[in-house]
Amino acid sequence: MIQPSSERGRIVVFLIALLGTGVIAAAPTPDGLSVRGQFALATMFFAGLLWVTGAFPLAVTALSIPVLLTAFGVYADLDEALVGFADHLIFLFIAGFMLANALQKYDIDRRIALWMMSAMGSSPRRLVLSVMLATAFLSMWVSNTATTAMMTPIALGVLTQVIGREGVQAAAATADAVDSDVAADGAGAAATADVADGEFSNIQVSMLLGTAYAASVGGVGTLIGTPPNAVLASQLNQMLGYEIGFAQWLLIGLPIVVVTLPIVWYMLTYVLYPPRVEDVSDAREEASRYLAEEGPLDPRGKRVAVIFTATAVLWVVGGLGDFIAPHLPDAWAVTLFGGEGTSVFGIEGHQGLLYYVMVGLMSIPALVLADTMEWDELADIDWGTILLFGGGIALADALAATGATKWIADTVFGSLTGAPILLVVAVVVLLVIFLTEMTSNTATATIIVPILISIGGVFAATLGLTDVAAAVFLSVSGAIAASFAFALPVATPPNAIVFGSGYLKQSQMMRAGVVLNVLMTLVLTGFIWLLFEFVWPHILW
Repeated sequence: MIQPSSERGRIVVFLIALLGTGVIAAAPTPDGLSVRGQFALATMFFAGLLWVTGAFPLAVTALSIPVLLTAFGVYADLDEALVGFADHLIFLFIAGFMLANALQKYDIDRRIALWMMSAMGSSPRRLVLSVMLATAFLSMWVSNTATTAMMTPIALGVLTQVIGREGVQAAAATADAVDSDVAADGAGAAATADVADGEFSNIQVSMLLGTAYAASVGGVGTLIGTPPNAVLASQLNQMLGYEIGFAQWLLIGLPIVVVTLPIVWYMLTYVLYPPRVEDVSDAREEASRYLAEEGPLDPRGKRVAVIFTATAVLWVVGGLGDFIAPHLPDAWAVTLFGGEGTSVFGIEGHQGLLYYVMVGLMSIPALVLADTMEWDELADIDWGTILLFGGGIALADALAATGATKWIADTVFGSLTGAPILLVVAVVVLLVIFLTEMTSNTATATIIVPILISIGGVFAATLGLTDVAAAVFLSVSGAIAASFAFALPVATPPNAIVFGSGYLKQSQMMRAGVVLNVLMTLVLTGFIWLLFEFVWPHILW
């Protein structure tokens, strides 16, 4: 996001937001838009401008949304405006964050990363790949922010064994401070070969950028991996009554990760910043040494690993109801997977014990019963993201309920009606990536996903789908694209973390990011089209 540089700048942006909101609210109501819809659009402008500029923390802006919606009369009372903050997927994220805290407390995530590096890091490029694979895998289960924060110092520690500690520190301090007199621990020759003309070493740049980009890409893999996925699931449920389960999303997101992550790695290590060192044996040994120092998991850590594994397995099993339920007695099928029939409790209708949100919530008391976590440890999560998510849902619900999203969709995307499917997907992907470079991917998804859902009816004939299927296709495409903004440090938390480490220049991120943004637009467009033709019809509609 583009943050104001001073307190005065924050006030100026806030006043501009208020003025713009007032102008939109007071302007003549356009044809096809209700007055309440106009007020909802005014609220969206207020929140959107503050989100893009970062004048306020994202969560603070989110808390202003129900206030404005109630003040304008979009909702008759505040309780209705606050419903979005109680959405069931918010509690899935709370459970996911708490599970991640347990993994981090016992260094289970760190052990996974070190094991992959010690097992795969036999060459400079494979060393970078091992860091990226570990980061991507962890980001599927732990927030990409927390994953990057953990993996960045690990990557830097490994780098000291490749180019020497003094070489890494000199690069971090200032580019022109790097010279050929690097550490005399056997890595000096390699560092001299990889550092040229005062630039940061290629292996350093590719490893740090790879860490950030892998965290963003890996989050696409699961429903809890990154907020845009949950924003999508929530809005489809709210606007269409359409449910995407954990296993269903795994079949959507995992192929995206499998295809795009190797491309990002190849571009970084073969095209943009190819490592020019040969011997990385010290780095591999360092990872093995770190892993050995961790020692075996204590009994509590083993219980956390069991609970996490069981939760992940149940998340997947819960999405296989169509295959498993027919082989169970009707009452048990309803109890486990949900339905309108009679459960084993003799009650008509049941959510299903294996519903992924319920499974996630049940894992939290399991952690406490296993004597692995205290409440203070569980509660130390990113509540700001939770509030941001709730405010986004409240705004999207208001836009949908007042017909504002449909009006925006018809106005903005109406000219694409009848266009080839590849062009439609390309426009959606490019628009979302561009918006995400300026604001958080959560905010982008919050604003754009309801619009994409609303234009389903407009493009249904073009796509040869029903209105609902077209809405699902377009919104899923947009949500996926929200994780592929690579050019600016402010675009995503992983980008900001690796840039903030001081071991990377913004120009290096820009160079790699612009190339990858263009390439990923093409790759995602083509791959989403292939999935649309051959895979998603069997999963999504």
